[in-house]
Amino acid sequence: MPSTAGSASSEAQTAGAFARERAARCGDAPLLVHGGRTLSYREADARSRRLARGLLASGVGKGARVGVLLPNGPDWVLAWLAAARIGAWVVPINTFYQARELAFALRHADVSLLLTRAEFLGHDYLERLERAAPELAGQRGAPLRVASLPYLREVRVWESDGRERAWSSGGAAALEARAGEIDDALLEAAEREVAPGDPMVVIYSSGSSGDPKGAIHAHGRLLRHAARLNAQRDLVASDRVYSPMPFFWVGGFVFSLLGAMHAGACLLTEDAFEPGATLALLERERATVVLGWPHYGTALAQHPDFAKRDLSALRGGNLYAVLPERQRPRDLGLRATGLGMTETAGPHTFGAIDEELPERLRGSFGRALPGIEHKVIDPATGERLGPGHVGEICVRGDSLMLGLLKRAPEETFDREGFYATGDSGAFDAEGNLFFHGRLGEMIKTGGANVTPREVEAVLETLPEVATAHVVGVAHAERGEEVAAALVLRAAAVVTAAALRERLRGELAAYKLPRHVFVLRADELPMTDSGKLDRRRLRAELERRCASGRGGAA
Repeated sequence: MPSTAGSASSEAQTAGAFARERAARCGDAPLLVHGGRTLSYREADARSRRLARGLLASGVGKGARVGVLLPNGPDWVLAWLAAARIGAWVVPINTFYQARELAFALRHADVSLLLTRAEFLGHDYLERLERAAPELAGQRGAPLRVASLPYLREVRVWESDGRERAWSSGGAAALEARAGEIDDALLEAAEREVAPGDPMVVIYSSGSSGDPKGAIHAHGRLLRHAARLNAQRDLVASDRVYSPMPFFWVGGFVFSLLGAMHAGACLLTEDAFEPGATLALLERERATVVLGWPHYGTALAQHPDFAKRDLSALRGGNLYAVLPERQRPRDLGLRATGLGMTETAGPHTFGAIDEELPERLRGSFGRALPGIEHKVIDPATGERLGPGHVGEICVRGDSLMLGLLKRAPEETFDREGFYATGDSGAFDAEGNLFFHGRLGEMIKTGGANVTPREVEAVLETLPEVATAHVVGVAHAERGEEVAAALVLRAAAVVTAAALRERLRGELAAYKLPRHVFVLRADELPMTDSGKLDRRRLRAELERRCASGRGGAA
C-alpha cells in the first residue's frame, strides 16, 4: 500500500489543490524525469502557478478550452496544471494526429487556445495546422479569426526553434513573462471558484460511427479514481515508475501520471519508446516499476541489450517479460487484469496484478472498483441479466465521465444513469468479471481505439479503391491489429507499402492497416440480407494472416 507520506489527502479534489498538497508533502522530490530535465513536486506547483497567472493575463479563464499538443514530459504536466487550476477545460491532443484529425478535434472541442510544440519526432505541427486550417496563413497573431476553427483565438508555441509563424505566439516563457500582471491574490481567488464537480479534461477516443468522441471528466472524479486505483497496487513514494503510455489517453494520464503523483513517486518518460534506448533508461534511472501494454515488455525482453542491462532495481508492474524471474507469472491466465475505457477514466474493474488467481477465476478481469456499479443487460431487449449470463456491460458511478461533448445526456446514459460500454461479459455470483469481447466493431490495438469506418472512408478516397472493409485481427500482444480487405477498381494495382505511405498524411500511425488484402467483390462474405458479414471477414483475414496469403499484403 502507498506510504502515508505519499498518499494524497481527501481534500485535494481539484487540480490546484492537488498540486499544492503534493508540493507540501513531497517538496523537492522528483515528480518526473525526462531526458536531462527533472521536474520536482514543488517546481510543478510553483511553475504552473506562474503559467496560470500568465493565462489569466491573456484572457483565459474558467470554461475556456485549452488544447495541449505536447508530448509526455514536464511541459505537458505544467500546461495541464496551469490551465486546469484556473478552471479551463484541458483538451489533450493526440500527438499522432494528422491534419484532418487535428482539425476535427480543435473544432469539435471549441479550442480557443492551443499550446503546442513546433515539431516533435518529425511531426511538423505548424505546417500541419496550416493544412488543417489554411486561413491561418493570412493571420497576424492573436486574436485569430479562422472560419474553419471559429473559436480558436491563439496558438502558443513551446520550443519553436525559430519556426514561428506570423499567426503564432510565444510559449511558456512568454506566458510566464505576463505573470506579473496578475497577483497571487487574484490567482487564488480564481482557483477558489474551481469546484470538484467542474470539468477538468476532455479526452478523445474513437467513436463508434467514425468521428472521435470527447469524454468530459471532472476534477474530483478523476483524482478520486486515480487514488482508488492506487489502493489496488503497491506504489510508494520511493518508486521510480516507467511508462510509455501517452498522457493524452486515460492510461497514461490517470493510471501512470496521476497514479505516480498520488503515491509521491517519480515518473520516468521519454520522447519515444525504442527498446534499446528504453533499456538504457531503465538501467540509468534505476526504474522500480514498469507499466504499459504487453507488447512493450516483449520488445524489451527480445532486444539484444536486455541481458546486458542491470535491471535489478525492478520490483513490479505489468510488463512481466522484463521483471525478475521470481516476479513473472507462471501462467498469465491466472493473473487478473482490469477492464476500462476512456469514458470510465480507465479501469472500472480491477484485480491485483501481482497475485495469482485460483483456477476457477482463470481469465477474469477483476471486480468493480469502489464507487462503481455494474449491470449486464440483453443488448436486444435491455433486460437486466443475472450472474453468469453474458450480455452488454453497463457502468455508473463516480469515476464515470460527466458526459460526451456535444451530446445530450439522454443520448449517452440510460434512465438509471448507466453508460452502455459496448463490451460483452458476465459477472459471477461473487462479482468477478469475465470479459467476452466487443459487441461493436471497434478495434483495440496496443491500447488505442480504431474505428473501422474512419479508416475505410480514407481508403476509399484512393482512386484505385472501389470499396474498403476494415476489421481487427487477433494479435497475441497488441490485442488486435488493423486489417483491410480492398476491392479495387478495374485494372487497378496497389501495393501494401505504397498504400500505407499514402495514408500516413491522413491517419495516425496506429490506425494504418498492418495487413492489406485484395479481394474480388464476390469473395466478400455477406449475410442473407446482403450486408457484409464482418465476423466471417475477420475469420477469413485471420486465416490469411496465419498462412501469409493476401494479394497486396
